[in-house]
Amino acid sequence: MIVIPYRKVVPLTTFFLVDDSPICAIMSIQDCLLDFCVMPQRDLLSREDFRALVFARDGHTCVFCDQPAVDAHHILERRLWSDGGYYLDNGASVCTEHHLQCEMTTLSVEAVRQACGINKPIIPDHLYDDSIYDKWGNIILANGTRLRGELFFDPFVQKILAQGGVLNLFTNRVKYPRTHHLPWSEGMHDDDRMHTSMDGFVGQRVIVTEKRDGENSTMYADYLHARSVDGRHHSSRDWVKNFWSKIAADIPQDWRICGENLYAQHSIQYDLSSYFEGFSIWNDQNICLSWDDTLDWFRLLDITPVPMLYDGIYDEAVIRALYHPAHWAVSEGYVLRLADAFAYGRFRHAVGKFVRVGHVQTTKHWMYGQKIVPNRLV
Repeated sequence: MIVIPYRKVVPLTTFFLVDDSPICAIMSIQDCLLDFCVMPQRDLLSREDFRALVFARDGHTCVFCDQPAVDAHHILERRLWSDGGYYLDNGASVCTEHHLQCEMTTLSVEAVRQACGINKPIIPDHLYDDSIYDKWGNIILANGTRLRGELFFDPFVQKILAQGGVLNLFTNRVKYPRTHHLPWSEGMHDDDRMHTSMDGFVGQRVIVTEKRDGENSTMYADYLHARSVDGRHHSSRDWVKNFWSKIAADIPQDWRICGENLYAQHSIQYDLSSYFEGFSIWNDQNICLSWDDTLDWFRLLDITPVPMLYDGIYDEAVIRALYHPAHWAVSEGYVLRLADAFAYGRFRHAVGKFVRVGHVQTTKHWMYGQKIVPNRLV
């Protein structure tokens, strides 16, 4: 619980109650201005308390006009959150008209936060702090173009975005999701995320593959980009671009192939049969193909898959034993995924990684002036 400024003038005797406890109190009797209120900005709330506190903070009035508030709007859709997203700083009091504009995304997330006086955004853990999102979790690029997020193909989302006339702003580009660390991963950094439970893997067929120390790359029928979708040139990407040009015509429209560009040495030197190794294929509905189907497509397109370490029913002891400290110099770690197909929105529940202790990201160094040393093809 923290003290925050309050934006509305309220009657002198006004107190807002939640569970019979006062959460707001008048601080300035002279002008009846509620200068401060004590509210749980970053605490997870119940649905009922979320509505009560959002309305209380905003004086029961739409933050965009003087109409009475009729809805406690989720600034970022609650389905993007693993816990429902019932946080005060993810709520806004809106009238019917402005609620619709928020849902259609003709009112931006940033505009809603500004109207509420929210200065420090709160976002779901699996989203990126340095990206701008619309209400439905679609990334908005600097030029106004939007990338398809995890809820893009949801029928209601499609309908409301069409109603707002913004579907034409979307490209078929998709940013590769953030991969959560496995609970026993040794190489966590401050901005990383970790699986809190492995229950979703128990009893399931899983695939474990070598985690390569390269550059995440995505191929479409008409485009190629690294983790950032800007597709800027770098000489370490020339080999992969040439390889992609030979298979691009065989990639179905709006499908994408994800893999590792291994041309340049980072912190590990590899002997390779190809400078591009694939690890997933996504169809035009943003579904990651099953591992078996993925391998079939890799064979068809002559793509080398990342080395597979395990294929079987989830066994934590066996999977933990796949990495030993003696492997540190030659292995970054491994990636675990469900063998079955899964939707983009399920990625954080279907994929995890183990990273060696002390692993150092080298991308910034070789991208900005460090001499490129190719790995060896054998």
